[in-house]
Amino acid sequence: FSDPLAMTLEERKSHLGMRKVWGDLIAADYEQQKTSPHLFPGKARKQWYQRRVREDMSRVLSKNLFDFKLTGVMDDEVKAMEAQFEEMMKSSPEAKAMADRIKELELKHDEDSNKEYIKLLRAATEPFMKSFGENEALKFGAEQTIMTTLTVPTSHDGEFNVPVEVYTPKDLENETRRAAYVYAHGGGAVACSAADVRPGLQCAAVHMDVVVFNVDYRLAPETKCPNNIKDFYEAIKFVSKNAESLGIDPAKIVISGESGGGYITLGAMVLLAENNETDLVKLAIPSIPMVDDYCFSDPLAMTVEERKSHMAMRKVWGDLIAADYEEQKTSPYLFPGKASEELLEKFPPTIILEAEFDIFITEASRLANRLRRAGRLLEFFVNPGATHVSNFIPGLKGNKVWIDTLKTIAKEYIHS
Repeated sequence: FSDPLAMTLEERKSHLGMRKVWGDLIAADYEQQKTSPHLFPGKARKQWYQRRVREDMSRVLSKNLFDFKLTGVMDDEVKAMEAQFEEMMKSSPEAKAMADRIKELELKHDEDSNKEYIKLLRAATEPFMKSFGENEALKFGAEQTIMTTLTVPTSHDGEFNVPVEVYTPKDLENETRRAAYVYAHGGGAVACSAADVRPGLQCAAVHMDVVVFNVDYRLAPETKCPNNIKDFYEAIKFVSKNAESLGIDPAKIVISGESGGGYITLGAMVLLAENNETDLVKLAIPSIPMVDDYCFSDPLAMTVEERKSHMAMRKVWGDLIAADYEEQKTSPYLFPGKASEELLEKFPPTIILEAEFDIFITEASRLANRLRRAGRLLEFFVNPGATHVSNFIPGLKGNKVWIDTLKTIAKEYIHS
């Protein structure tokens, strides 16, 4: 009963037949039973899943590097971290009041409420990003890289120069054919900045032996879809066009981004495919990405993490990112997971990085299935026991697995 644009070909071909079967034939009273696990067992309150993720690609040169076993159990250290966060919220009346107000505003859709919501959301992310940036384990990145800046001139939404921070490993300073890693930061495409993720990306530059271009694309709601993804798209083209002067090997340009930045990356992939410019990019790595409108479906069939965040994501997509939600809700610019099979077949070779308990695991998984069918999926990595945030917390087991995975990708897919 969900939007067929995000379905696989087989699902799309059969969805009307299945609507008929469920609604008119099986159900005694569909409207009364549609939330019942007796009709839809997938909506049972508690479920445990064990998935085995392995690519068996026949049309792309996958090396099948990642075959982590998922057990349906969150890492103990992640559970402890979440419990500590909940305790902190209880002990801080101010933080609890802010969180409660944010929840209230998720249900309001007027302009004043949207302005208050984004102000509080951004304020809520600041302490976390600050503590992340000050982590001692990340300081080596700044010590072992050289930071410069550049701007990318654009005119798709007024005259605007997109700021880009560039991190060059000192070991690569004098080389002229370096790999580029063009990156879109997270924050739901509505919060955070390039500076917020600087420490982690400086470390990534060292780990992966790449020059990182950290793109400070404009945020929603001040800049609406599709102009935020166009900022990133123009940055990709700028690096490609100026590869020689930037000391970049034009055959080794990689694009990536996490969470909201994963959406920005996927949106740019749509534009590259539409304009037959896929050859500008060697590899795309959307990580824990926002993909489609799964959050607008029935939360009873969602994972616990998806269910907890689905109202916030409805707010972000519908009130903040979209210029006109009703008009854009079928567009792959807003929801890249709704790209047609023809567009998917033109996507760059893609590796999707995910976490077992991520808030976007279902939508990312079904995009991976569609990309595999289209012959464009190299790998689908799911970090066992990890959550949306824990991948990036230094010292956690999942963070080590994440870093080792990036190193493997660099060795086997970027530099080979």
